[in-house]
Amino acid sequence: MAQGIRLAIVGATGAVGQEMMKILWDRKFPVSELICMADPKEAGQKLQYGDQQVTVKAARETEFANADVALFAVNTEISQLLAPAAKRYNCVVIDNSYAYRLDEQVPLVVPEVNPDDIAWHKGLISNPNCSTIILTVAINPIHQAVGLERVIVSTYQAVSGAGIAGLNELKKQAEAVHNNEEIKTEVFQYQIAFNLIPHIDSFVEEQYTKEEMKLVWETRKIMHAPELKIAATAVRVPVYRSHSEAVNLQTKQPLTAEAARKILSGAPGVIVQDDPNNNIYPMPLFTSLKDEVFVGRIRKDISCDQGIAFWIAADQIRKGAATNAIQIAEIVVKENLY
Repeated sequence: MAQGIRLAIVGATGAVGQEMMKILWDRKFPVSELICMADPKEAGQKLQYGDQQVTVKAARETEFANADVALFAVNTEISQLLAPAAKRYNCVVIDNSYAYRLDEQVPLVVPEVNPDDIAWHKGLISNPNCSTIILTVAINPIHQAVGLERVIVSTYQAVSGAGIAGLNELKKQAEAVHNNEEIKTEVFQYQIAFNLIPHIDSFVEEQYTKEEMKLVWETRKIMHAPELKIAATAVRVPVYRSHSEAVNLQTKQPLTAEAARKILSGAPGVIVQDDPNNNIYPMPLFTSLKDEVFVGRIRKDISCDQGIAFWIAADQIRKGAATNAIQIAEIVVKENLY
């Protein structure tokens, strides 16, 4: 392995952990030693890292003594258990779970939006929710240009957002429908094959789901806009990979669709695909396995005086999770913040 830092991945056997390993290799992240950790039951497995194989270790506190930076791709409970231990060993944690996202002492970062927040970390940096990352990459450039008054967003979230189990359930159910067999439902509340479910995570305040409120809370923190008005609807759709979002913005200053298109065309991490007359617009089918946020259908919101509407699609496993975390790690290393 190339000269660099000692890097740990906690949850290396999962969907996001596996994607992290691919992206680290592809981006030539400066790794001197890669430490792959997972559930003790999975210890001993061999994982592919480029042209090499890495043996999985049991996720234990003492392993962090051998790491400079750790990427966490595990659930909230495991993050809460292991992140404090990593900090005690002076290992900087970049956590993909919800555990610390709203903690005022922990930066919540999308590198295209608020990279400067990384500098004040205290050993822990949070990676936002996948839908929030995708949304903020697209709306922050407009916010910086003309200010935002209100955001209305509806998400169309792929089943892989629920992990490998979600992918398997859609595949099995689709096969069962075609074969006229019994439909078994375990991961989602209802059959997801050939269906939409307007319910992701538990219901909380005002009958919004926690997934919807994450978009509200996290977007405000990332964009340093605590008063920004946001309402969200999160829908699970029978798509394997890549989330989509329908966005309506009310701006503080007038903004034409042409001006919005120009702003977005020059924005970091954004690719504009906006030629509806030729059927060119973002779709999950073509944004999967890519790191950018694709924006199209840019048009005036005819329901208000200062409104813009557009459509987004992006790979939630890559930019919505693994890539964003690695981009944070790249800044940590470049700025010597570990």
